[in-house]
Amino acid sequence: MNLTIPNLLTLLRMGLVPLFIIAVLDGHAARALVIFVAAGVTDALDGFIARFWNQRSLLGAYLDPIADKLLLVSAWVVLSIPSLGTAVRIPLWVTVLVIARDVLIVIMALVFFLATDVRSFPPSLLSKATTVVQVTTVSMVLGAAVFPRLVPVAETLVYVVFVFTLLSGLDYTRRTIARLAATKGRVAPG
Repeated sequence: MNLTIPNLLTLLRMGLVPLFIIAVLDGHAARALVIFVAAGVTDALDGFIARFWNQRSLLGAYLDPIADKLLLVSAWVVLSIPSLGTAVRIPLWVTVLVIARDVLIVIMALVFFLATDVRSFPPSLLSKATTVVQVTTVSMVLGAAVFPRLVPVAETLVYVVFVFTLLSGLDYTRRTIARLAATKGRVAPG
């Protein structure tokens, strides 16, 4: 196993997830926000170090997106629990849409991987923007519990996430269908 500094930072980010969940469930929004931001810093650092010092690895290529999704999905789920009494609660239907989009992407990528010889499907600009909006929304929802003036911003961003997530899911589906059509005849060896 190749435990580079970026991989260790990714493992640290994964280790922060339970602490984040506990902080939210215990009603410590400020602590949860600090943990969420710290996890974001480890994400930025592991990517920078991997590129700048050429410490990319296959393990990191798998661990990094898993750590990102683990943190984000955990945040969306716990912040949509009705009994928490947070300043802004993420509606359950938005959380379901966010998770459904991620599941759709994984299933389509798996089908694409199994059905063709193409092995990469880079995220679109819309997909990257969706992730940024999702992360910003979680930060604002947590921040609204500490700084009540952020409540209207956080409430608005929840609906912005809905729009971006829906459009991104539709775009991913469209792009996958187009790539499948373009790869006809280049079926994966079976």
